[in-house]
Amino acid sequence: MTVVRTRFAPSPTGYLHVGGARTALFSWAFARHHGGTFVLRIEDTDLERSTPEAVQAILDGMNWLGLQHDEGPFYQMQRMERYRSVLAEMLANGSAYHCYSSPEEVEAMRERQRAAGDKPRYDGTWRPEAGKTLPAVPADRKPVIRFKNPLDGDVSWHDVVKGTITISNKELDDLVIARPDGTPTYNFCVAVDDWDMQITHVIRGDDHVNNTPRQINILNALGATLPQYGHVPMILGTDGQKLSKRRDAVSVMDYFDKGYLPEAMLNYLARLGWSHGDDELFSMEQMCSWFDLTHLSGSAAQFNPEKLAWINNHYIKAADNQRLADLIRAQMEKDGAVFTDAPALPAVIALLKERANTTVELGQAAMLFYRQPAADAALLTQHVTAAVMPALRQYAEACKTVEWNKAALSAALKQVLADHTLKMPQLAMPLRLLLTGQLQTPSIDAVVELFGREVVLQRLAVIAAD
Repeated sequence: MTVVRTRFAPSPTGYLHVGGARTALFSWAFARHHGGTFVLRIEDTDLERSTPEAVQAILDGMNWLGLQHDEGPFYQMQRMERYRSVLAEMLANGSAYHCYSSPEEVEAMRERQRAAGDKPRYDGTWRPEAGKTLPAVPADRKPVIRFKNPLDGDVSWHDVVKGTITISNKELDDLVIARPDGTPTYNFCVAVDDWDMQITHVIRGDDHVNNTPRQINILNALGATLPQYGHVPMILGTDGQKLSKRRDAVSVMDYFDKGYLPEAMLNYLARLGWSHGDDELFSMEQMCSWFDLTHLSGSAAQFNPEKLAWINNHYIKAADNQRLADLIRAQMEKDGAVFTDAPALPAVIALLKERANTTVELGQAAMLFYRQPAADAALLTQHVTAAVMPALRQYAEACKTVEWNKAALSAALKQVLADHTLKMPQLAMPLRLLLTGQLQTPSIDAVVELFGREVVLQRLAVIAAD
Protein backbone atom coordinates (compact mmCIF):
# COMPACT_ATOMS: atom_id res chain seq x y z
CA MET A 1 0.00 0.00 0.00
CA THR A 2 1.34 3.45 -0.95
CA VAL A 3 2.52 5.55 1.99
CA VAL A 4 0.35 8.66 2.22
CA ARG A 5 2.21 11.92 1.67
CA THR A 6 0.31 15.21 1.81
CA ARG A 7 1.51 18.77 1.61
CA PHE A 8 0.54 22.29 2.55
CA ALA A 9 2.04 24.78 0.13
CA PRO A 10 1.18 28.41 0.93
CA SER A 11 2.49 31.41 -0.95
CA PRO A 12 4.15 33.83 1.50
CA THR A 13 2.36 36.97 0.41
CA GLY A 14 0.64 37.64 3.76
CA TYR A 15 -0.55 35.97 6.93
CA LEU A 16 -1.86 32.43 7.33
CA HIS A 17 -5.45 32.72 6.12
CA VAL A 18 -8.32 30.89 7.83
CA GLY A 19 -8.98 29.00 4.61
CA GLY A 20 -5.33 28.06 4.30
CA ALA A 21 -5.28 26.88 7.91
CA ARG A 22 -8.25 24.61 7.19
CA THR A 23 -6.47 23.17 4.14
CA ALA A 24 -3.38 22.56 6.26
CA LEU A 25 -5.51 20.90 8.94
CA PHE A 26 -7.19 18.53 6.48
CA SER A 27 -3.86 17.61 4.88
CA TRP A 28 -2.21 17.13 8.28
CA ALA A 29 -5.09 15.04 9.67
CA PHE A 30 -5.21 12.80 6.60
CA ALA A 31 -1.48 12.11 6.87
CA ARG A 32 -1.82 11.43 10.60
CA HIS A 33 -4.81 9.13 10.03
CA HIS A 34 -2.77 6.95 7.68
CA GLY A 35 0.53 7.17 9.52
CA GLY A 36 1.91 9.12 6.58
CA THR A 37 4.00 12.24 6.06
CA PHE A 38 2.90 15.88 6.11
CA VAL A 39 5.14 18.19 4.06
CA LEU A 40 5.35 21.96 4.42
CA ARG A 41 6.39 23.79 1.26
CA ILE A 42 6.73 27.55 0.83
CA GLU A 43 5.90 28.61 -2.73
CA ASP A 44 7.90 31.83 -2.84
CA THR A 45 8.61 32.32 -6.52
CA ASP A 46 6.45 35.48 -6.65
CA LEU A 47 9.39 37.73 -5.80
CA GLU A 48 7.36 40.95 -5.92
CA ARG A 49 4.88 39.81 -3.27
CA SER A 50 6.73 37.20 -1.18
CA THR A 51 8.38 38.53 1.97
CA PRO A 52 10.34 37.03 4.89
CA GLU A 53 7.75 38.54 7.23
CA ALA A 54 4.98 36.64 5.47
CA VAL A 55 6.99 33.41 5.68
CA GLN A 56 7.36 33.93 9.42
CA ALA A 57 3.66 34.73 9.77
CA ILE A 58 2.80 31.39 8.15
CA LEU A 59 5.25 29.50 10.36
CA ASP A 60 3.91 31.27 13.45
CA GLY A 61 0.33 30.38 12.53
CA MET A 62 1.17 26.74 11.91
CA ASN A 63 3.13 26.56 15.16
CA TRP A 64 0.31 28.16 17.17
CA LEU A 65 -2.19 25.68 15.76
CA GLY A 66 0.16 22.78 16.46
CA LEU A 67 0.13 21.55 12.85
CA GLN A 68 3.67 20.25 12.92
CA HIS A 69 5.19 19.22 9.59
CA ASP A 70 7.24 16.06 9.15
CA GLU A 71 9.37 17.39 6.30
CA GLY A 72 10.29 20.91 5.32
CA PRO A 73 9.76 23.71 5.15
CA PHE A 74 10.99 23.52 1.56
CA TYR A 75 11.41 26.81 -0.30
CA GLN A 76 10.92 26.92 -4.04
CA MET A 77 13.51 29.66 -4.48
CA GLN A 78 16.09 27.22 -3.09
CA ARG A 79 15.18 24.66 -5.75
CA MET A 80 16.01 26.74 -8.82
CA GLU A 81 18.74 24.40 -10.02
CA ARG A 82 16.30 21.48 -9.95
CA TYR A 83 13.72 23.43 -11.95
CA ARG A 84 16.30 24.48 -14.52
CA SER A 85 17.39 20.88 -14.90
CA VAL A 86 13.83 19.73 -15.55
CA LEU A 87 13.25 22.59 -17.98
CA ALA A 88 16.37 21.58 -19.91
CA GLU A 89 15.14 17.99 -20.09
CA MET A 90 11.75 19.11 -21.36
CA LEU A 91 13.32 21.32 -24.01
CA ALA A 92 15.51 18.41 -25.08
CA ASN A 93 12.66 15.90 -25.35
CA GLY A 94 10.28 18.34 -27.05
CA SER A 95 7.66 18.66 -24.29
CA ALA A 96 8.59 22.34 -23.94
CA TYR A 97 9.86 25.01 -26.33
CA HIS A 98 11.21 28.53 -26.50
CA CYS A 99 8.68 31.19 -27.45
CA TYR A 100 9.89 34.58 -28.67
CA SER A 101 6.49 36.24 -28.98
CA SER A 102 6.57 39.55 -27.12
CA PRO A 103 3.87 40.39 -24.53
CA GLU A 104 2.49 42.93 -27.02
CA GLU A 105 2.28 40.29 -29.75
CA VAL A 106 0.54 37.84 -27.41
CA GLU A 107 -1.99 40.48 -26.37
CA ALA A 108 -2.63 41.42 -30.02
CA MET A 109 -3.34 37.79 -30.94
CA ARG A 110 -5.74 37.52 -28.01
CA GLU A 111 -7.55 40.68 -29.10
CA ARG A 112 -8.00 39.21 -32.56
CA GLN A 113 -9.40 36.00 -31.04
CA ARG A 114 -11.81 37.93 -28.82
CA ALA A 115 -12.98 39.93 -31.80
CA ALA A 116 -13.63 36.68 -33.66
CA GLY A 117 -15.59 35.28 -30.71
CA ASP A 118 -12.92 32.71 -29.86
CA LYS A 119 -11.42 31.95 -26.49
CA PRO A 120 -8.16 33.94 -26.20
CA ARG A 121 -5.12 31.70 -26.09
CA TYR A 122 -1.61 31.48 -27.41
CA ASP A 123 -1.80 30.62 -31.12
CA GLY A 124 1.28 28.39 -31.27
CA THR A 125 3.43 30.69 -33.40
CA TRP A 126 6.63 29.26 -31.92
CA ARG A 127 5.32 25.76 -31.21
CA PRO A 128 7.50 23.22 -33.07
CA GLU A 129 5.63 20.78 -35.25
CA ALA A 130 6.77 18.31 -37.90
CA GLY A 131 7.25 20.11 -41.24
CA LYS A 132 6.63 23.55 -39.70
CA THR A 133 9.03 26.42 -40.34
CA LEU A 134 9.40 28.68 -37.34
CA PRO A 135 9.90 32.46 -37.63
CA ALA A 136 13.36 33.97 -37.47
CA VAL A 137 14.56 34.36 -33.89
CA PRO A 138 14.60 38.06 -32.85
CA ALA A 139 18.13 39.20 -32.20
CA ASP A 140 17.68 40.92 -28.85
CA ARG A 141 14.67 39.21 -27.27
CA LYS A 142 14.86 36.68 -24.46
CA PRO A 143 12.30 33.89 -24.85
CA VAL A 144 9.88 32.42 -22.38
CA ILE A 145 9.58 28.64 -22.18
CA ARG A 146 6.16 27.21 -22.93
CA PHE A 147 4.82 23.77 -22.14
CA LYS A 148 3.70 21.87 -25.23
CA ASN A 149 0.19 21.06 -24.10
CA PRO A 150 -1.65 18.21 -25.90
CA LEU A 151 -3.84 19.62 -28.68
CA ASP A 152 -6.55 16.98 -28.49
CA GLY A 153 -8.28 14.82 -25.91
CA ASP A 154 -9.33 15.59 -22.36
CA VAL A 155 -7.80 15.90 -18.94
CA SER A 156 -9.91 13.94 -16.50
CA TRP A 157 -9.49 13.12 -12.83
CA HIS A 158 -11.64 11.85 -10.02
CA ASP A 159 -11.76 14.61 -7.46
CA VAL A 160 -12.32 13.13 -4.00
CA VAL A 161 -14.60 16.07 -3.13
CA LYS A 162 -16.22 17.07 -6.41
CA GLY A 163 -16.31 13.78 -8.28
CA THR A 164 -15.08 13.32 -11.84
CA ILE A 165 -13.93 16.52 -13.54
CA THR A 166 -13.11 16.58 -17.25
CA ILE A 167 -11.60 19.48 -19.17
CA SER A 168 -10.84 19.50 -22.88
CA ASN A 169 -7.25 20.19 -23.87
CA LYS A 170 -8.67 22.64 -26.37
CA GLU A 171 -9.48 24.83 -23.37
CA LEU A 172 -5.81 24.94 -22.37
CA ASP A 173 -3.12 26.79 -24.26
CA ASP A 174 0.62 26.30 -24.12
CA LEU A 175 1.38 27.50 -20.63
CA VAL A 176 4.42 29.67 -19.94
CA ILE A 177 6.53 27.60 -17.55
CA ALA A 178 9.59 29.89 -17.39
CA ARG A 179 9.86 33.66 -17.72
CA PRO A 180 12.42 35.46 -19.90
CA ASP A 181 14.81 35.68 -16.93
CA GLY A 182 14.59 31.91 -16.52
CA THR A 183 12.46 31.99 -13.36
CA PRO A 184 9.97 29.09 -13.48
CA THR A 185 6.27 29.79 -13.04
CA TYR A 186 3.78 28.59 -10.47
CA ASN A 187 2.13 25.58 -12.12
CA PHE A 188 5.43 24.17 -13.33
CA CYS A 189 7.05 24.44 -9.90
CA VAL A 190 4.05 22.85 -8.20
CA ALA A 191 4.11 19.90 -10.60
CA VAL A 192 7.85 19.31 -10.18
CA ASP A 193 7.62 19.67 -6.40
CA ASP A 194 4.71 17.24 -6.09
CA TRP A 195 6.66 14.79 -8.25
CA ASP A 196 9.94 15.12 -6.37
CA MET A 197 8.27 15.03 -2.97
CA GLN A 198 6.16 12.01 -3.95
CA ILE A 199 2.94 13.67 -2.88
CA THR A 200 0.10 11.15 -2.99
CA HIS A 201 -2.85 13.39 -2.06
CA VAL A 202 -3.35 17.08 -2.81
CA ILE A 203 -6.06 18.68 -0.67
CA ARG A 204 -6.59 22.35 -1.45
CA GLY A 205 -9.20 25.04 -2.07
CA ASP A 206 -11.39 24.84 -5.13
CA ASP A 207 -9.87 28.06 -6.46
CA HIS A 208 -7.14 25.70 -7.69
CA VAL A 209 -9.42 23.55 -9.84
CA ASN A 210 -8.38 25.43 -12.98
CA ASN A 211 -4.71 24.77 -12.20
CA THR A 212 -5.18 21.02 -11.87
CA PRO A 213 -5.47 20.04 -15.58
CA ARG A 214 -2.35 22.07 -16.36
CA GLN A 215 -0.42 20.39 -13.55
CA ILE A 216 -1.69 16.95 -14.58
CA ASN A 217 -0.50 17.48 -18.17
CA ILE A 218 2.94 18.59 -16.96
CA LEU A 219 3.19 15.60 -14.62
CA ASN A 220 2.19 13.28 -17.45
CA ALA A 221 4.88 14.80 -19.66
CA LEU A 222 7.39 14.16 -16.88
CA GLY A 223 6.30 10.54 -16.57
CA ALA A 224 5.29 11.15 -12.95
CA THR A 225 2.68 9.30 -10.91
CA LEU A 226 -0.34 11.54 -10.40
CA PRO A 227 -1.52 12.36 -6.89
CA GLN A 228 -5.18 12.20 -5.97
CA TYR A 229 -6.80 15.61 -5.86
CA GLY A 230 -9.48 16.95 -3.56
CA HIS A 231 -10.73 20.52 -3.90
CA VAL A 232 -12.67 21.84 -0.93
CA PRO A 233 -15.10 24.75 -1.37
CA MET A 234 -14.21 28.19 -0.12
CA ILE A 235 -15.20 29.47 3.32
CA LEU A 236 -17.86 32.17 3.24
CA GLY A 237 -18.27 35.08 5.64
CA THR A 238 -21.39 35.85 7.65
CA ASP A 239 -22.75 37.77 4.66
CA GLY A 240 -22.53 34.71 2.41
CA GLN A 241 -19.64 36.19 0.44
CA LYS A 242 -16.05 34.92 0.27
CA LEU A 243 -14.12 35.80 3.41
CA SER A 244 -12.72 39.30 2.97
CA LYS A 245 -9.90 41.17 4.71
CA ARG A 246 -12.11 44.25 4.78
CA ARG A 247 -15.11 42.57 6.43
CA ASP A 248 -13.77 39.59 8.36
CA ALA A 249 -10.95 38.50 10.66
CA VAL A 250 -9.25 36.14 8.25
CA SER A 251 -5.77 35.69 9.75
CA VAL A 252 -5.52 32.83 12.22
CA MET A 253 -3.19 34.95 14.38
CA ASP A 254 -5.99 37.51 14.69
CA TYR A 255 -7.78 34.83 16.67
CA PHE A 256 -4.72 34.32 18.84
CA ASP A 257 -4.79 38.06 19.59
CA LYS A 258 -8.54 37.94 20.27
CA GLY A 259 -8.09 35.22 22.89
CA TYR A 260 -8.99 31.99 21.15
CA LEU A 261 -7.31 28.71 22.04
CA PRO A 262 -5.67 26.73 19.22
CA GLU A 263 -7.60 23.55 20.04
CA ALA A 264 -10.86 25.50 19.70
CA MET A 265 -9.77 26.98 16.37
CA LEU A 266 -8.82 23.55 15.03
CA ASN A 267 -12.06 21.97 16.24
CA TYR A 268 -14.06 24.72 14.58
CA LEU A 269 -12.11 24.69 11.32
CA ALA A 270 -12.48 20.91 11.10
CA ARG A 271 -16.26 21.26 11.00
CA LEU A 272 -16.10 23.78 8.14
CA GLY A 273 -16.44 21.24 5.35
CA TRP A 274 -15.94 17.93 7.19
CA SER A 275 -18.06 15.97 9.61
CA HIS A 276 -18.07 12.84 11.71
CA GLY A 277 -21.71 12.10 12.35
CA ASP A 278 -23.17 14.70 14.68
CA ASP A 279 -19.97 15.21 16.66
CA GLU A 280 -19.34 18.91 17.32
CA LEU A 281 -16.61 18.77 19.96
CA PHE A 282 -13.60 16.50 19.61
CA SER A 283 -9.86 16.44 20.18
CA MET A 284 -7.33 16.39 17.38
CA GLU A 285 -6.47 12.82 18.36
CA GLN A 286 -10.09 11.90 17.71
CA MET A 287 -10.16 13.81 14.45
CA CYS A 288 -7.04 12.08 13.19
CA SER A 289 -8.51 8.69 14.04
CA TRP A 290 -11.74 9.52 12.19
CA PHE A 291 -10.55 11.66 9.29
CA ASP A 292 -10.99 10.45 5.76
CA LEU A 293 -11.73 12.18 2.49
CA THR A 294 -15.16 10.65 1.95
CA HIS A 295 -16.78 13.00 4.45
CA LEU A 296 -15.47 16.23 2.97
CA SER A 297 -18.39 18.40 1.91
CA GLY A 298 -18.84 19.69 -1.62
CA SER A 299 -20.80 22.71 -0.32
CA ALA A 300 -19.29 25.98 0.82
CA ALA A 301 -19.10 26.40 4.59
CA GLN A 302 -20.11 29.64 6.30
CA PHE A 303 -17.97 31.08 9.06
CA ASN A 304 -20.01 31.59 12.23
CA PRO A 305 -18.25 33.68 14.92
CA GLU A 306 -20.88 32.78 17.52
CA LYS A 307 -20.28 29.07 17.02
CA LEU A 308 -16.52 29.59 17.31
CA ALA A 309 -17.02 31.54 20.54
CA TRP A 310 -19.17 28.72 21.95
CA ILE A 311 -16.51 26.15 21.11
CA ASN A 312 -13.80 28.38 22.59
CA ASN A 313 -15.78 28.69 25.81
CA HIS A 314 -15.93 24.89 25.98
CA TYR A 315 -12.16 24.61 25.71
CA ILE A 316 -11.51 27.47 28.14
CA LYS A 317 -13.65 25.72 30.75
CA ALA A 318 -11.66 22.52 30.19
CA ALA A 319 -8.24 24.21 30.12
CA ASP A 320 -5.70 24.06 32.94
CA ASN A 321 -5.98 27.19 35.09
CA GLN A 322 -2.23 27.78 35.19
CA ARG A 323 -2.05 27.60 31.41
CA LEU A 324 -4.80 30.22 31.14
CA ALA A 325 -3.02 32.36 33.72
CA ASP A 326 0.14 32.27 31.64
CA LEU A 327 -1.86 33.37 28.59
CA ILE A 328 -3.51 36.40 30.20
CA ARG A 329 -0.98 37.66 32.74
CA ALA A 330 1.11 39.83 30.42
CA GLN A 331 -1.92 41.64 29.01
CA MET A 332 -3.32 42.18 32.50
CA GLU A 333 0.00 43.73 33.55
CA LYS A 334 -0.23 46.09 30.56
CA ASP A 335 -3.73 47.01 31.73
CA GLY A 336 -2.40 47.91 35.16
CA ALA A 337 -2.95 44.73 37.16
CA VAL A 338 -1.02 44.54 40.44
CA PHE A 339 -0.41 40.95 41.52
CA THR A 340 1.32 41.73 44.83
CA ASP A 341 -0.81 40.84 47.89
CA ALA A 342 -3.56 39.64 45.57
CA PRO A 343 -5.31 36.31 45.00
CA ALA A 344 -3.49 33.63 43.01
CA LEU A 345 -4.41 34.14 39.37
CA PRO A 346 -5.19 30.44 38.67
CA ALA A 347 -7.71 30.50 41.54
CA VAL A 348 -9.37 33.60 40.09
CA ILE A 349 -9.51 31.94 36.69
CA ALA A 350 -11.20 28.88 38.18
CA LEU A 351 -13.96 31.19 39.42
CA LEU A 352 -14.37 33.22 36.23
CA LYS A 353 -13.72 30.95 33.27
CA GLU A 354 -17.19 29.42 33.03
CA ARG A 355 -18.53 32.63 31.51
CA ALA A 356 -15.56 33.64 29.36
CA ASN A 357 -15.73 33.10 25.60
CA THR A 358 -12.12 34.23 25.07
CA THR A 359 -8.99 34.61 27.15
CA VAL A 360 -9.23 38.36 26.49
CA GLU A 361 -12.63 38.39 28.20
CA LEU A 362 -11.17 36.26 30.97
CA GLY A 363 -8.32 38.69 31.55
CA GLN A 364 -10.68 41.65 31.60
CA ALA A 365 -12.96 39.94 34.10
CA ALA A 366 -10.01 38.96 36.31
CA MET A 367 -8.89 42.60 36.60
CA LEU A 368 -11.42 43.20 39.36
CA PHE A 369 -9.11 41.30 41.74
CA TYR A 370 -5.95 43.17 40.74
CA ARG A 371 -6.80 46.86 40.81
CA GLN A 372 -8.21 49.27 43.33
CA PRO A 373 -12.00 49.60 43.17
CA ALA A 374 -13.31 52.83 41.73
CA ALA A 375 -17.05 52.66 42.12
CA ASP A 376 -19.22 55.37 40.61
CA ALA A 377 -20.28 57.82 43.30
CA ALA A 378 -23.91 57.72 42.16
CA LEU A 379 -23.95 53.91 42.43
CA LEU A 380 -22.48 54.09 45.93
CA THR A 381 -25.16 56.57 46.95
CA GLN A 382 -27.84 54.33 45.43
CA HIS A 383 -26.76 51.05 47.02
CA VAL A 384 -24.70 51.84 50.14
CA THR A 385 -27.64 53.39 52.02
CA ALA A 386 -28.29 54.14 55.65
CA ALA A 387 -30.78 51.28 55.67
CA VAL A 388 -28.18 48.69 54.70
CA MET A 389 -25.25 50.17 56.62
CA PRO A 390 -25.88 48.24 59.88
CA ALA A 391 -25.89 44.94 57.96
CA LEU A 392 -22.66 45.87 56.17
CA ARG A 393 -21.01 46.68 59.49
CA GLN A 394 -22.18 43.42 61.02
CA TYR A 395 -20.79 41.47 58.07
CA ALA A 396 -17.48 43.37 58.30
CA GLU A 397 -17.29 42.47 61.97
CA ALA A 398 -18.02 38.81 61.21
CA CYS A 399 -15.20 38.79 58.66
CA LYS A 400 -12.71 39.47 61.43
CA THR A 401 -13.15 36.05 63.01
CA VAL A 402 -15.04 33.79 60.58
CA GLU A 403 -13.26 30.75 59.18
CA TRP A 404 -12.03 31.90 55.76
CA ASN A 405 -13.72 29.58 53.30
CA LYS A 406 -16.67 29.98 51.00
CA ALA A 407 -19.07 27.90 53.11
CA ALA A 408 -18.37 29.79 56.32
CA LEU A 409 -18.46 33.19 54.58
CA SER A 410 -21.76 32.26 52.97
CA ALA A 411 -23.23 31.18 56.30
CA ALA A 412 -22.14 34.46 57.88
CA LEU A 413 -23.74 36.40 55.04
CA LYS A 414 -27.02 34.52 55.42
CA GLN A 415 -27.03 35.17 59.14
CA VAL A 416 -26.65 38.91 58.57
CA LEU A 417 -29.51 38.83 56.04
CA ALA A 418 -31.73 37.05 58.52
CA ASP A 419 -30.84 39.41 61.38
CA HIS A 420 -31.72 42.48 59.30
CA THR A 421 -34.60 40.98 57.25
CA LEU A 422 -32.83 41.71 53.97
CA LYS A 423 -32.77 39.90 50.65
CA MET A 424 -29.46 38.85 49.09
CA PRO A 425 -29.26 41.62 46.42
CA GLN A 426 -29.76 44.30 49.08
CA LEU A 427 -26.51 43.29 50.75
CA ALA A 428 -24.60 41.74 47.83
CA MET A 429 -24.82 44.84 45.63
CA PRO A 430 -23.17 47.24 48.11
CA LEU A 431 -20.60 44.59 49.00
CA ARG A 432 -19.68 44.21 45.33
CA LEU A 433 -19.32 47.95 44.91
CA LEU A 434 -17.16 48.35 47.99
CA LEU A 435 -14.93 45.39 47.20
CA THR A 436 -14.65 45.59 43.41
CA GLY A 437 -16.24 48.82 42.20
CA GLN A 438 -18.60 46.72 40.04
CA LEU A 439 -22.24 45.70 40.32
CA GLN A 440 -21.76 42.38 38.53
CA THR A 441 -19.36 39.72 39.79
CA PRO A 442 -19.48 35.99 40.45
CA SER A 443 -21.17 34.94 43.70
CA ILE A 444 -20.22 37.38 46.44
CA ASP A 445 -19.10 34.71 48.90
CA ALA A 446 -16.62 33.34 46.30
CA VAL A 447 -15.34 36.85 45.61
CA VAL A 448 -14.88 37.57 49.32
CA GLU A 449 -13.01 34.29 49.81
CA LEU A 450 -10.58 35.05 47.00
CA PHE A 451 -9.81 38.59 48.15
CA GLY A 452 -8.72 37.34 51.55
CA ARG A 453 -9.46 38.64 55.02
CA GLU A 454 -7.00 41.55 55.03
CA VAL A 455 -8.17 43.09 51.74
CA VAL A 456 -11.85 42.63 52.59
CA LEU A 457 -11.49 44.29 55.99
CA GLN A 458 -9.48 47.13 54.44
CA ARG A 459 -12.09 47.84 51.78
CA LEU A 460 -15.01 47.57 54.20
CA ALA A 461 -13.31 49.88 56.69
CA VAL A 462 -14.97 52.88 55.01
CA ILE A 463 -18.33 51.81 56.48
CA ALA A 464 -17.01 51.18 59.99
CA ALA A 465 -19.07 52.71 62.81
CA ASP A 466 -17.99 56.09 64.07
